[in-house]
Formats: sequence, C-alpha cells, structure tokens
Amino acid sequence: MKKISSIVLSLFAIFALFANCSKNDNSASARIERGKKLVLVGGCGDCHTPKTMTAQGPVPDDSKFLAGYLETNRLPDYKSFQNSPWLLFTGDLTAVVGPWGVSFAKNITPDKETGIGGWTEEMFVQTVRTQKRMGVGRPLLPPMGPIFAANLSALNDEELKDIFAYLKSIKPVRNQVPEPILH
Repeated sequence: MKKISSIVLSLFAIFALFANCSKNDNSASARIERGKKLVLVGGCGDCHTPKTMTAQGPVPDDSKFLAGYLETNRLPDYKSFQNSPWLLFTGDLTAVVGPWGVSFAKNITPDKETGIGGWTEEMFVQTVRTQKRMGVGRPLLPPMGPIFAANLSALNDEELKDIFAYLKSIKPVRNQVPEPILH
C-alpha cells in the first residue's frame, strides 16, 4: 500500500510540475498559443474579421481573418447620422459611424504593407498602453480606444506580447483599410 501511495504521489508531483512548467513556458509556440486564446476570448475577430451574409446572419470570412474593413466595401449613406448620439455599425461590424465620424477596423494581420507586419512588439504594447496609433500617433477612435482603456489595459505586458506573437504568426492578408473620416 505504501508503494502505491508513493507512486500516486510521484505521478501527482510530475503532473503538477508539467502543469506548472506549461504556465511558465516562454517558447514561441507557447506564447503564440496563449496569444491565440486571448484574441479569441477578447473577441478581436468580432470587429476585425469581415463577414459574409448568410440566411443565419453574418458569418466570419476565415480567408480574411483579422484583415479589418475590406478596401472593396462601400459605406452606406451615413451622413444623416453625423450629429446623432447613436452608433451605426456596418453589417459585418468592421466600420462604425458615431459623433466623431467613421472608424474602420484595422488590418491586424502581419501583412507588411497593409497590416501590422512592420510593427514591433514595443509599438503594439505602447498602442494599448497609450491608446495612440502605433503608440505615439493620434488617439485611437471609438470603439477601439474605449475598449483598450477599459479591457486590454488590464493585461500585463507579457500577455500583450503573447497577443502580438500570435498576430504575427497568422496568415498575412493584403487589405488596405481606409483612414478614418473625422468630423
């Protein structure tokens, strides 16, 4: 009986060691996996992934995962909403009209020309921390600015770096998102 208890205790200790090691695993694949979970739970694809309309409503277009507002899209007439306190989202949630103007979900794939492929890890972390484009530019517009301030700022730098590692690991999609239209 003592031998069985000792074996069970040893197995439990080995399991605990491996479970603890996986939490502290800073290999590239572990960081990417943690980042993937954070992107999924954070709902990044809700606004940054274009959708196709089906009989059941909008469905994410996996071929354009996290590519943002499509450069081929056309905005509906939104000018009547310019002075309204309401928000108007496009059907695929990649653009929003509000009192400030029109915001477009950015391409956060690693495409070097149209996405975040030229960004550094530090730029990404600073963008979240300062709520400024590329960490130093203009303030991020709604709805992203308030989301960063309310939700993503709660993440520590390592978690943000994990998200960045994941974003840099996905398929790049060439898609030039328009600049915002400000009132």
